[in-house]
Amino acid sequence: MSKIITSLLIGGAAVAGFVGIQLAPTSAVSSAQLTTPASPPDATGTPRPVVIELFTSQGCSSCPPADLLASRLAKDDSLLVITRPVTYWDRLGWKDTLAREDNSALQRAYAAKGHEGAGVYTPQMVVNGGGGAVGSRENDIRSLVRRADATGPSISTSVNVDGAVTVSIKGKSDYLAGISLIALSSSESVRIGRGENGGRTMHYTNVVKAEQNLGSWRGRPMEFVVSPENFRISGADKYAIILQRPGAGPIVAARLLDI
Repeated sequence: MSKIITSLLIGGAAVAGFVGIQLAPTSAVSSAQLTTPASPPDATGTPRPVVIELFTSQGCSSCPPADLLASRLAKDDSLLVITRPVTYWDRLGWKDTLAREDNSALQRAYAAKGHEGAGVYTPQMVVNGGGGAVGSRENDIRSLVRRADATGPSISTSVNVDGAVTVSIKGKSDYLAGISLIALSSSESVRIGRGENGGRTMHYTNVVKAEQNLGSWRGRPMEFVVSPENFRISGADKYAIILQRPGAGPIVAARLLDI
């Protein structure tokens, strides 16, 4: 089966000092402690990455260490680090220039699941759409990575002569997963004019610029083509395919595209 995907979906705050994090209203925080990651290769021999989503803000004075950790973790091919700046600190004197309301909504949806480390706070890292931890606590993050489920489907891709990308998903399951194309900016630097980080220049890695729904994976092998137009998002220089169960469920597979 083959189809062309063309549609694009572009898609108050309170401050509390608690073990170096900043909380939005009605937050809860906990952390895990274990050890470090492993990510088996998929059927193509490529490591199947564990997805780490960092919820951060330019208005959060506790966030720079987590932003730095995200940059370091992103160098590991067994991990796919995605930075998701949130909007709920914008009222504190500085509007985050990279924030998207969709990021804030996703974090709230994760919090509603009640997983380990759940809550709406910055900085927070969420691993494979499940457990979370304070985003600057590397040991806790690596513990969650080590425990991440790596038994999901495999994703392989190839670039066609016209610039389109053929995506193949192999595996079987009894669950449904949404397929998303995420446009990322590999590096962003922002000079902060006001607020808690006023006067600082902040650096961010793999910042979400847009997200596109490509349909659903229904637990059986499938193949489809993504047209070149979908890889022309302003400010994006890399793209990833994510398979995630509905309702901010677990991320079951991911692949950074080689384009």
